[in-house]
Amino acid sequence: MFSRIARPTLCIANRSLTTSSQNNAKVAVLGASGGIGQPLSLLLKNSPLVGELSLFDIAHTPGVAADLSHIETRAHVTGYMGPDQLNAALKGCDVVVIPAGVPRKPGMTRDDLFNTNATIVATLADAVARNCPEAMICIIANPVNSTIPITSEVMKKYGVYNPNRVFGVTTLDIVRANAFVAELKATPKVEFPADQLSALTARIQDAGTEVVKAKAGAGSATLSMAYAGARFTFSVLDAMNGKEGVVECAYVRSEETECKYFSTPLLLGKHGIEKNLGLGKLSAFEENLVADAIGELKGSIKKGEDFVANMK
Repeated sequence: MFSRIARPTLCIANRSLTTSSQNNAKVAVLGASGGIGQPLSLLLKNSPLVGELSLFDIAHTPGVAADLSHIETRAHVTGYMGPDQLNAALKGCDVVVIPAGVPRKPGMTRDDLFNTNATIVATLADAVARNCPEAMICIIANPVNSTIPITSEVMKKYGVYNPNRVFGVTTLDIVRANAFVAELKATPKVEFPADQLSALTARIQDAGTEVVKAKAGAGSATLSMAYAGARFTFSVLDAMNGKEGVVECAYVRSEETECKYFSTPLLLGKHGIEKNLGLGKLSAFEENLVADAIGELKGSIKKGEDFVANMK
C-alpha cells in the first residue's frame, strides 16, 4: 500500500517557485493565527501560485498578516479578525483551507475534539456557502471523518454542494508514511515482513499521539500538518492551472467502499476531482485494515450528518 500511494519527497518552496504556470488565486486560511495556520500561511505566502492570501481567525490575525506582508513574495496578504469580518475574508476566494479548531491534548482522541470543532467547522462552512460557494474547500480540522460530512451537509442546505470540491486533507498520513518507510528501507518499491509491517502501520496510525506526547502537552502536530496542508493546496492550485497528472489522496464523497466518504488517491483537475482512482489492489493485510475501519468510520460520518440535521 505504501509504495502505491507514496511519492518522492518534494521541496514545497522550490516546487512552487519553479512552476511555469502562475495564476492569481485568492486563498483563504481560516484559523490562520493557530499552530497550524501560521506556518501554513507562511508556506502559502512563499508560492507564486497565490495572488491573494486572506487570513482569518478570532484573534491576532492582523499581526500575523502584517508579519507575512513583509516577505518579498508576490501574494498580497490581508488579515481579518472576528465573526463580523468572516464574510469579507471569504469574498472571491478560489480555495479555502480550514485548519481552525482546538488541537489535541494528551489523552484526547480525535473524537474528543468533535463537540468543539464540529460547531467551528459548521459555522465556517456556512460562511463559505454564502460567500464563495464554488471554492475548493480543504478541511484540516479534526475529526476529519466527521467534519467533511458536516461541511457537505451545510453546503447542501444552501444548494451549492459540489462533492468534487470538498476535501478532507489526509496528506499528513502520506507524508508520515513516506518518512517512516524511508527510515526503514528508503528505496521504493519496498516490502516488509509481517511483524515490521504491523508495527509500521501502527506507528503511522498513532503518529499524532507520538507528537502530542513528545511535546508534553504543549502542542500537537502543527508543523508537519502545515507542510502537508500546503502540499495539498499547491496540488489543487496546480490542477486548477491546468497541470495534468496531479494525484493526491484526500477524504471525499466516495463510492469506493460501503462508506459514503473514504480517502483514496484522486486525480485532480481544473474543477476539483477529475477521477477517483480507488483503493487499487489490496493485500490481505490491507483488506483487513479497511474492514476493521468501516464500522467506526460509518459512525463518524453519521455523527457529522446528525450534527447538521439537529442544528437550529
